[in-house]
Amino acid sequence: MKVLVADAINEKGIENLKNVAEVVVDTSITPEELLNTINEYHGIVVRSRTKITKEIIDKADNLKIIARAGVGVDNIDLDAATEKGIMVVNSPESTSITVAEHTMGLLLNMARKLSIADKSVKDGKWEKKKFMGVELRNKTLGVIGMGRIGSQVVNRCKAFEMDAIAYDPYLPEEVANQMGVELTDLETVLKNADFITIHVPLTPETKHLISDDEFEIMKDTAFITNCARGGIIDEEALYNALANNKIGGAALDVYENEPPAKDSKLFELDNIVLTPHIAASTKEAQRDAAIIVADEIIELFQGGTPANVLNMPRIDNNTYQELTPYFELCEKLGSFISQAVNGKIIDLEIVYSGELAKIDNLELLTRTVIQGAVNPFLSSPVNAVNASLVAKNRGINITEGKKTNAKGYESLIKVIAKSEKDTFSAEGTTLHEARILKVNDYWVDVIPKGHMFIAKYEDVPGSIGAIGTKLGEYNVNIGIMQVGRDKKGGRAIMVLTLDKEIPTEVIKEIQNLDNVYEAIGLEL
Repeated sequence: MKVLVADAINEKGIENLKNVAEVVVDTSITPEELLNTINEYHGIVVRSRTKITKEIIDKADNLKIIARAGVGVDNIDLDAATEKGIMVVNSPESTSITVAEHTMGLLLNMARKLSIADKSVKDGKWEKKKFMGVELRNKTLGVIGMGRIGSQVVNRCKAFEMDAIAYDPYLPEEVANQMGVELTDLETVLKNADFITIHVPLTPETKHLISDDEFEIMKDTAFITNCARGGIIDEEALYNALANNKIGGAALDVYENEPPAKDSKLFELDNIVLTPHIAASTKEAQRDAAIIVADEIIELFQGGTPANVLNMPRIDNNTYQELTPYFELCEKLGSFISQAVNGKIIDLEIVYSGELAKIDNLELLTRTVIQGAVNPFLSSPVNAVNASLVAKNRGINITEGKKTNAKGYESLIKVIAKSEKDTFSAEGTTLHEARILKVNDYWVDVIPKGHMFIAKYEDVPGSIGAIGTKLGEYNVNIGIMQVGRDKKGGRAIMVLTLDKEIPTEVIKEIQNLDNVYEAIGLEL
């Protein structure tokens, strides 16, 4: 494995990577050089300097993972990476404390006018009355976004004896109660908070989330700070609010354009604190970011699943351990039914029963089924990263369901494929290894592995013998045979494991046998 470190990271991360991969450090690589060499690498580490564009991703035929040593991935084309099946990871936990502490620094700076007081003293002045401040104690903190950083800011403000209210539509109320935070709507936060802090990503929904109307709602003594992303606050509206004393002050570490224009009107104001996007810039944060992304790459190269994958569902480690035994089964079930169904799949239904049905997030298993279902027919390999997107682009409708009854087993997974011509299903579990227990609702017991063959036929004397004879004529040996039927003399299904691949002409001849109405060869 070969990894490119394209931006400067802490040496500890590089040392860790060298234990599992050949590491090339080129922190001055140009876009043209990267475009010409990206196909050599299985992993790449970047910070914010290097741009991983669609053009580069299209050339990255061997790339398995893009690791951002930091939080934001504005410099990575996430959609292109997902379509290519490349994992994108970051290190959000590395900067949580660092950014929260910087936010506290800005809150205190605004409250006590530290920056302008410092400048005044250095200018030889002694203007004590000019710098009358306010305490944080007994003030209300308004938090927009209660993620890792927002919750850390709340913890620190509690130590300053502040009350906290928050706007976060994704935070459960019971979690907020445990944090001692009152959840409410955005307008209530803006109307009642003495200090407002922003910790949400920049999206179309949050672009200019705070603009003229929002500043009109705020107290004229309110302070606002943004250490999240530039553009969440409309800077023109912010200037007007500050210049007209509609709010008490502001502090920014991020800007709509970075660096801001040298003639920015914000520079004219003395009721704003400005820092150059340094909230995440501590030695500890940079060290932790390097170690975390190195560990993510190592985890992937050693066959595991990284924890901070941005283009895959997030699950906790305990849930991942519960799901792990079923990954092989899901992949085999998907591959089995997609090769067995007659025609192009238009609907894929996955039903989880038993203990699995008690787990809230089964998306990773569903993606693995899809991966198995589409891989047999595509030239470019599909993985859990791009499986859902591939299914969508191919017009496959995915349905996920749950049942409590697992028919005496701990868990069962049933996959039903529907085409315009056919419906085919397979149901299985894990008993030390993946096993298929039912095919089209006929009970069988099959290990889905290697060269396989399915025959559907009338359950009359001589049918099984005729199929076996035809295989023998072509020197195709049967390893394992499983037969299921609905009733005596009715329809039946035969599932065989063969010692070698069954030729197409043999399948056609079996198909033409009396009482055989379908014959299918599979490779698992």
